[in-house]
Amino acid sequence: MGYPISKVHVTSEFEKSFHKLPAHIQYLAEKKDKWFRQDTFDHRLHTHKLKGELEGYWSYSINQKYRILFRFLKNNEVL
Repeated sequence: MGYPISKVHVTSEFEKSFHKLPAHIQYLAEKKDKWFRQDTFDHRLHTHKLKGELEGYWSYSINQKYRILFRFLKNNEVL
């Protein structure tokens, strides 16, 4: 079980990419963001640690094609 997130820092690159996504994917992402903020390891998100060039980052699933990448910061914050 994870823990609630106190703050999510969003990059401008993420915002640009997000607005280019189809509306139904944006809807799913917003729905899953709510779950993520309540419990980072909610089983419906399939949260997992990344390896290789993305070591230090984590990911959770929007659907089979789309993922959200993030890093844990201090004080229950993520980037």
